[in-house]
Amino acid sequence: MKVLDLQCAQQHSFEGWFGSEADFQDQLACGLVECPLCGDVAISKLLSAPRLNLGGGKEPAPAARHQQDLVAAPDRTMQAAWMKMVRHVMANTEDVGARFPEEARRMHYGETQERGIRGQASPGETQALLEEGIGVLPLPIPKALKEPLQ
Repeated sequence: MKVLDLQCAQQHSFEGWFGSEADFQDQLACGLVECPLCGDVAISKLLSAPRLNLGGGKEPAPAARHQQDLVAAPDRTMQAAWMKMVRHVMANTEDVGARFPEEARRMHYGETQERGIRGQASPGETQALLEEGIGVLPLPIPKALKEPLQ
C-alpha cells in the first residue's frame, strides 16, 4: 500500500492510499482522484520521504514529531473548519437543485416563505442574482457529502 501526499490546484493538501504507483497514475489519468474538499481533479503528488523502519521500530524524536505537527496543523485546522461549515450548511438547508436561481428570486420578492436553500447556479446566474440584490454565496460541496455513504 502506498500512502501519497497529494495537493489540488487550490492548494488543498490530502492523503491518498493506492495499491501501487501504477494504480495512482491510472486513477489520476482517468480523473478518478479528486480533492475531498473542492472536487478538483487537477491533482499533483507532493514530495515526501518514505518511512523506513531501520531503527528497530523506534519512533521519531519528540522534537522532530512536534516540528512536523506544527507545519501541518494550520492547514488541517482550516480544512477541518471548512468541512464543519459545509456539513452545517448541508444539514440546515434544502437542496433545490437547478431551481436555485428561481427559488432564490421567489423568496427575495416575497412569493414564497424564506428558508435556507442550496442548489446549482451558473456563474452568470449567480452574477444576475447578486445584481438584483439577492445574497448568494458559491460553496463547492465535496461529492462525498452530496451522496449517501455505501
